[in-house]
Amino acid sequence: MPSSDPPPPDSSVDGHGGSAGLAAFLGTRDRLFGIGYRMLGSVAEAEDLVQETWLRWQRTDHATVRDPAAYLVTTITRLAINEVTSARARRETYPGPWLPEPIATGPDPALGAERAEALDLAVLMLLERLGARERAAYVLREAFDYPYRRIAEILEVTEPNARQLVTRARAHLAGHRRAPADPADHRRLLEAFLAAARDGDVRRLETVLTADAVYTADGGGVVSATLRPVSKRVPEFVAGIAAKLTAVPGAAWSVVTANGGPALLVTAPSGPLVLMTVEVTDGRIHRVLAMRNPAKLRAFA
Repeated sequence: MPSSDPPPPDSSVDGHGGSAGLAAFLGTRDRLFGIGYRMLGSVAEAEDLVQETWLRWQRTDHATVRDPAAYLVTTITRLAINEVTSARARRETYPGPWLPEPIATGPDPALGAERAEALDLAVLMLLERLGARERAAYVLREAFDYPYRRIAEILEVTEPNARQLVTRARAHLAGHRRAPADPADHRRLLEAFLAAARDGDVRRLETVLTADAVYTADGGGVVSATLRPVSKRVPEFVAGIAAKLTAVPGAAWSVVTANGGPALLVTAPSGPLVLMTVEVTDGRIHRVLAMRNPAKLRAFA
């Protein structure tokens, strides 16, 4: 998991479960973080929700809870639904494009242990366009395989309404997402992209990228990054960015695992410089997402 363990129960606050309550919470914690992260696309915001869920669990009489895991999942899902509105407002004033915070799933795959759906950065971006309840219904169903009856209980809607929320979310994603590539092809193209970019080879980049490829960067207003997606002369632009990165003393290029798939990481002795993920379809890359905001690269430090 990308976050620290919760503090031990404070006996002055928690008089309702002791070690059993802590064990129940820890047994569900990976799933709680997975829901929060998928809902908000932010490690820090997901950790805040997990912490708030923990505090509420401490204040609960555990003897009255038949299914602790169900109670905890319901709590964090409803907290996340409430948080979506304020998160959206913050992102409207974000300096330049906002991209979900990437997370390292190679050394510790707990986040995607159940199902990798709704973990890909491109999918997280599409989820941002959904209403909070649609987003929650989709995450619970597609990422964690919850039955519609249970989703309805969590969202306090009827079962037919829960089905409709998931159906609408699926339709939205299908309408805005190209068919994903085979994982082996994805990695092969990313490695070809890495080699061409690192060498500054525009011609090779032209063979790897589609004619309508788009490059989007998130600098968070902290480091230099484009304030709008780049859709013209993308091979030349990528080659120029790569030249600047390579010129950094001690810069190193590597392929890592982020959000369940391969990603290109460029680091310097001072820390990560950029993490790039790509979307692949029909044998070529049609979108490059570049995370440059240092605050969102903590998992790769």
